[in-house]
Amino acid sequence: MWQYPAFAWNKTGHMVSGAIAYSELKQNHQQVIDKIAAILREHPEYSKFEQQWNSLNQSNTSSENKNLYLFMWAAKWPDEARTNQTFNHPTWHYINFPYQPGSSSNSNKREIPGEENIIFAFQKNLDIVQSNASNSEKAVAICWLFHLVGDVHQPLHTTKLITNQYKEPEGDGGGTRFYIRVNPNSQTISLHKFWDDLILGSENFQTVRNTATKIRASYQRSKLPELRETKFNNWAKLESFTIAKQKVYLNGKLSGSSDKNNGKLLPQNYAASAKPIAERQMSLAGYRLADVLAEAVR
Repeated sequence: MWQYPAFAWNKTGHMVSGAIAYSELKQNHQQVIDKIAAILREHPEYSKFEQQWNSLNQSNTSSENKNLYLFMWAAKWPDEARTNQTFNHPTWHYINFPYQPGSSSNSNKREIPGEENIIFAFQKNLDIVQSNASNSEKAVAICWLFHLVGDVHQPLHTTKLITNQYKEPEGDGGGTRFYIRVNPNSQTISLHKFWDDLILGSENFQTVRNTATKIRASYQRSKLPELRETKFNNWAKLESFTIAKQKVYLNGKLSGSSDKNNGKLLPQNYAASAKPIAERQMSLAGYRLADVLAEAVR
């Protein structure tokens, strides 16, 4: 099983999904926000949230803004916890469904029984939130729910490319070994990092909030037929996997390099086409997170 240090969306992308979920719950389920905030205040690393909150400009320190930032923090926390052995679960962030262009099995979405992947992790943490566990345990699990719903909407966290260049079993490691350049003068980065960074690059509270507001306005719930699909498994197996095949790897036609110092140049319109796909995925993540939380935390 491959593992990698890259994030699914960067931390700020996760903060955006948390902010979208907050806005959705604020509209219809204020009591859910209150309950989640109360539980998260018993998180074993809540003091780190307080430190980050206190470092913000004092003009942001209303109680409402503090709860909004708490949602942002919860969504990114599993990435910040990667250096803590107690909380780090690197294999929870993805599932490696293989995509093999040109093969009759190129839609073969294999799962390994007992594998601790993103689908396993989502159900495990949902069970904890709905159990009689302590609020401290529930707080950690809630953060994982925030994060995993974001992760599963990044197409390269559901897919590995298998070709003669990227062989089984690792393939291209969810795009982490598939090296590209955005334009001729750009430095080489992985395809995975390119998709991670499409939403936002700043953790500034106001910038994250504004980005979430813009995405939510651009992709309104009523205009997203995908929301009829409510099963986490299918968000991974059907939606994100299909986007990876068709839009990320361009049905196997996207060229990449295995040389981390000399990436292949992306097609001319690739970046412009990818941005709205990422924003739509982020809006789905935010809406679905709100729905998951409203159902799980009553």
